[in-house]
Amino acid sequence: MIPPLLRENREFRRLFVGQAVSLFGDQVAVIALPLTAVLALHAGAAQMGYLMTTTLAPNLLFAMHAGALVDRLGRRRHAMLLADGARALLTATIPIAYAFGHLTFVQLYVVGFLIGTFGVVFNVASGALFGLIVEREDYVAGSSLLNGSRAFSYMAGPSAGGVLVQVLRGPYALFADALSFVWSAVFLGRMQVDEPPVDDKSRGVLSGARWLARSRVMRADLAATATINYFNFLFFALFILFATKSLHVHPAVLGLVLGAGAVGGLIGSFITGRVTRRIGIGPAFTLGCFLFPAPLLLVPAARGPMWVVLLCLFGSEFGAGFGVMILDISGAAITASHVPQSMRARVAGAFTVVNYGVRPLGTITAGILGSTIGLRPTLWIATIGALAGVLWLLPSPVPRLRELPAAPE
Repeated sequence: MIPPLLRENREFRRLFVGQAVSLFGDQVAVIALPLTAVLALHAGAAQMGYLMTTTLAPNLLFAMHAGALVDRLGRRRHAMLLADGARALLTATIPIAYAFGHLTFVQLYVVGFLIGTFGVVFNVASGALFGLIVEREDYVAGSSLLNGSRAFSYMAGPSAGGVLVQVLRGPYALFADALSFVWSAVFLGRMQVDEPPVDDKSRGVLSGARWLARSRVMRADLAATATINYFNFLFFALFILFATKSLHVHPAVLGLVLGAGAVGGLIGSFITGRVTRRIGIGPAFTLGCFLFPAPLLLVPAARGPMWVVLLCLFGSEFGAGFGVMILDISGAAITASHVPQSMRARVAGAFTVVNYGVRPLGTITAGILGSTIGLRPTLWIATIGALAGVLWLLPSPVPRLRELPAAPE
């Protein structure tokens, strides 16, 4: 059965179909790009670290500037089209260079950095476009559909990417990601959106950050999610090492464990709407901030026979995937309703700087603590610390929000 929002809202349907395929292509690239570095260029640990850093750095460097630029120009859909086209061309250069024997680490770093940069532009514009094509009462339903497609891509994309890498030999699998950007651009190009006039007031780069600082709702939202993000990246930096070296889980089984998180996320995307209607949007977001990190406590607690260890790992991944969907969907709906339309790209940029900025700090902390106090104690710190994120919400208005908050004057 086709959800009413997809059946009745043509513009959202085009956005959804385009993004569903693009997200799938992105997950193919998650495994194809690092395998390209390993198989084609024989990358070591240092090169892999540099590659990850170059793709994440634009979030810190350009998010606020991209948000200010998108809001100033007022052409969200065109910004997304430009980002899709640029990422398609950039991604395609990797297998082409490999075919001619000219692929280098420098190209991977440059392409990774530029793809990350255009990804920032796309993401800050996407949040602003969502509020233009979806009615306020459909924010939760629309966010559920978009996050559900993301959860499905997490479940199926890496598996498909592994097969493509095996069949097409590493770099050529990246053509699938390039084609997914083209697919997204085709559907964006068919959309017809009346974008509001540009707001000439408060157009500065820091205006989004100032607005965040003044909003009690969004300030608490950012503090909670950034805290969870910091400790989760501390956790995931060591999770695979802990699972394989300390718990002796085979890589193939570990892949199934990670897939359980995507299954939990897919289920979570289906029921979040019911949860928000039953308990309210603010309590649902607060619940998500607890349910996302809480199951991960099972990982450092895992001991004993292998079946017990695997039960803990599967439970932790499934539960975390379920919880993160409640968090993401309700959080996206709160943001879409509370942030003024003319400020959405700038606020998204400022939010991204903080929310993504803590991620490399978490991985650095993981390396320091993991090498000094050990893996299991560090994972206990990471999981308990992530649970503390919900504490930022308790004195704020968020837990008392039964309905979506209105944008302030």
